[in-house]
Parts: sequence; C-alpha cells; structure tokens
Amino acid sequence: MKILAMEIENEGIKPEQFALHSKAEAMRVWELYQSGIIRELYFREDRSEAVLVLECNDAGEAREILGSLPLVKAGLIRFEVIPLIPYPGFARLFGEK
Repeated sequence: MKILAMEIENEGIKPEQFALHSKAEAMRVWELYQSGIIRELYFREDRSEAVLVLECNDAGEAREILGSLPLVKAGLIRFEVIPLIPYPGFARLFGEK
C-alpha cells in the first residue's frame, strides 16, 4: 500500500536541535530508501519539511517505521500519515455496467 507521509515540525524547536540528529536521520532514511520502503522523498517548496511516499502493508506499519527516525524519536518532528488507494473515478465513468 502506498502511504503519503507529511512531516510536521513540533513547536518550540530550535534549528540547532536538528543538527544534533541530522547525520543519523539521513542514514536511517537512506536505509529505508535502499530497502524499498521509502519510494520517493521530497521537501516542500514553501517550508523545510519532508514529504515521503512509502510502500507499507498499512498505515500502522508506516507509523511504526516513521517512529524509527531519529528526529521523531527526539520529539522534533511528527508525520501526518495518509493511506492512498488507486483512483476509482475512471472505472465509475467508463467501466463495464
């Protein structure tokens, strides 16, 4: 199942707090990317927050995996987890009746 995960910075965090965990965060994200769990990785243009596309069994597994990220463990960020399904609109319009 495809999962969209949108990073949310927790309030009151100073930029220097991120620096303490940035290398470990990058290493963990790279591991997840290499294993095929993280399929796509972006930053938002309007703010410095990540948007990930993951391949997981379900949203619960995605939350568990995201919880393994050092920035999440440190309480600096969290994720909105959005399960995705294929778009059914074409079948409704053009599918067999």
